[in-house]
Amino acid sequence: MLIKQLKINGLRNLGAVAVEPSPGVNLIVGANGSGKTSLLEAIHLLGMGRSFRTRQLKHAIAHHASYLTLFARLGVDPPATIGLRRTRDAAELEIRMNGERIDRLARLIEALPLQVVNPDAFRLLEGPPAGRREFLDWGVFHVKHDFYEAWRRTRLALKHRNALLRHDRMDAKSLAAWERELAHWGEVVDRMRQAWVADFAPVFEETLNQLVVLPSLSLRYSRGWDSRRTLGEVLEQSRLTDKQMGFTQVGPQRCDLRLRVGGVPAVEVLSRGQQKLVVSALKLAQGKLLEQKTGRSCLYLVDDLPAELDPAHRLAFCRLLEAMQCQAFITSVEHEALSGAWLPSTSVAMFHVKQDSQGLGQLVPQAPLDFITE
Repeated sequence: MLIKQLKINGLRNLGAVAVEPSPGVNLIVGANGSGKTSLLEAIHLLGMGRSFRTRQLKHAIAHHASYLTLFARLGVDPPATIGLRRTRDAAELEIRMNGERIDRLARLIEALPLQVVNPDAFRLLEGPPAGRREFLDWGVFHVKHDFYEAWRRTRLALKHRNALLRHDRMDAKSLAAWERELAHWGEVVDRMRQAWVADFAPVFEETLNQLVVLPSLSLRYSRGWDSRRTLGEVLEQSRLTDKQMGFTQVGPQRCDLRLRVGGVPAVEVLSRGQQKLVVSALKLAQGKLLEQKTGRSCLYLVDDLPAELDPAHRLAFCRLLEAMQCQAFITSVEHEALSGAWLPSTSVAMFHVKQDSQGLGQLVPQAPLDFITE
């Protein structure tokens, strides 16, 4: 999926942006604090409906503005547009697709599939399971059209079961009814997740081997309850302890993707550079599998690519990205760090973010000749 036109107004320290990016690689260079990451944040908002920098979107509105607006024209047939608007006093983000107001983030996520490689991406290894579940479910959502409905029903049943568990007087009939609902849809979600992991694992392994050799690294799916019993059996047998705790302790909401090196959590033995390569392989493999299954491409946002990577591994990452022929937005403080990283056949555009007299970041197109290998 390509962004053919991008407009940004009122986002953090960025000035008004109106640009037609390259369908391939877009390099965003500039000093710290100039607004490079804000550009990636804008695209992430357009594809996910939320920021990767703050939970309170009002904090992303520029000090000089009363609202922010984002717009993207997508390179699809027929043409499609995404528009977002948020004022300081608004309770919600206003989202429009093709001029029509929408209230389901799922439509936004489906329209512009994207992955982010930034410092927060390390949470895939060192953070709690919630981040890995989100990563997993993003992949399943994009290749299994009926996943969203099963996931939604599972969440609803879980919410009702938890509410009943917290009541002083638990309604046994209602609890049993919601347990049946949770057991059914939870099993459906689990089967879809397992199928996706089975397809994803070899793609991830192949991608990782092109970046770094870690023969003892393994990826394993844990579904969130005893694999020898059905979810219905587990829920029924855990009622008493769940009531004491006030929530459902086992089920699909506890699933995880576990990455280990020789049986030890990967985050405990890998260097920071190796961790970034593993995370990058996970993210790139998502795009590869998406294209294999659906024919659609994934857009990549890469913040400070050179960080934690030596020149050889930077080049390996760039070659993988080139081979995928997808659109990417990559930031770097020093453009020399990516000099000669791209082949002549790759469509590369370069933008320099410079602050004007008012301290606002301005996006200035520049010739990217220094970045093309000879």
